[in-house]
Amino acid sequence: MIGLPHMTGIRARHIDIPAGAFYLLEAGQPDRPAIVFVHGNVSSAAFWEETMLAMAEQGFWALAPDLRGYGGSPSLPIEARYGLQPLTDDLHAIMTVLNLQRFHLIGHSMGGMVAMHYAIDHADYLQSLTLLSSGSPYGFGGTKDVDGTPCWPDYAGSGGGLVNQELLNRIMAGDLTAESPFSPRNLLKNYLTVPPFTHAREDTLIGWMLRVATELGNYSRDMTLSANWPWFAPGTHGINNALSPKYCNLRGMADITPQPPVFWIRGEKDHVVSDQSLADPGTLGAMGVIPNWPGAQVFPSQPMVGQVRAMLERYRSNGGSYTEHMMTNIGHMPHLEDLPGFLQLWLPFLQQCP
Repeated sequence: MIGLPHMTGIRARHIDIPAGAFYLLEAGQPDRPAIVFVHGNVSSAAFWEETMLAMAEQGFWALAPDLRGYGGSPSLPIEARYGLQPLTDDLHAIMTVLNLQRFHLIGHSMGGMVAMHYAIDHADYLQSLTLLSSGSPYGFGGTKDVDGTPCWPDYAGSGGGLVNQELLNRIMAGDLTAESPFSPRNLLKNYLTVPPFTHAREDTLIGWMLRVATELGNYSRDMTLSANWPWFAPGTHGINNALSPKYCNLRGMADITPQPPVFWIRGEKDHVVSDQSLADPGTLGAMGVIPNWPGAQVFPSQPMVGQVRAMLERYRSNGGSYTEHMMTNIGHMPHLEDLPGFLQLWLPFLQQCP
């Protein structure tokens, strides 16, 4: 439908909402309990296909949209000041067209943050919430403790300046090779997953990674200069600035009502969402990769895992419930790296949800 193959059993279509025609993948039958899958950054709904087919076999209707600026959905601009609200609104508009009023929601990485935002806005729609390798409720970069305290008043060290320029260039060039450590192929093979893992659909997944929109209002390096280390602060355009803690604060997830059961699962060797993330200036500064690091008292690595756990503990203290699992020797992509192991943990949770 869009030039890249889907697995047998996956149905693809565009669904019209006020913002435009969004690309949607489906598996299973609409009369079954629904699970909605939300993908992460530099990704697409296609990353869920094996999981969707497995869940369809278990009697679920699996649905996965491409978010704005990704895959087959329109490259609609994102103003950073709204945080993840535009993506959440798009998702709810899709649910409205599908007449889905009760469903399980799972988000991976950035998609976990979108899922938390959705829970804040529409908790009454959720039968359950699953956070898979989810980003922090306080965005990505520039915070120093589990409460999301910024390292600097201008949130320096977060936003579009975190984007690797060579990766961006290679996405824009449609690079399918492994000639650079910053190529999309090597991003998938050596950073998002644990080597020597190779996915059977690797070429197709890389093709979908290359569909990320790189305009100013989408996946870009828009930033402002800062007097604070590492000398850049969030800009005003695009998803990477919307993910800055300046604009992304999901603290309210701990206070939602009603309180769907939450399942939090991550990989032991996740280098993306971690208390020592290799994409975090605090980590790179301590390693000497970014010079003139001001030290751990000023700019430590963002405790991303600790921030998620602290938020979920507040959720529990408010009467909610959550379950945490860590998969050993698995990276940022548990559903790709060990789907049977992931399902063995996830399915019992879903089956006991009311």
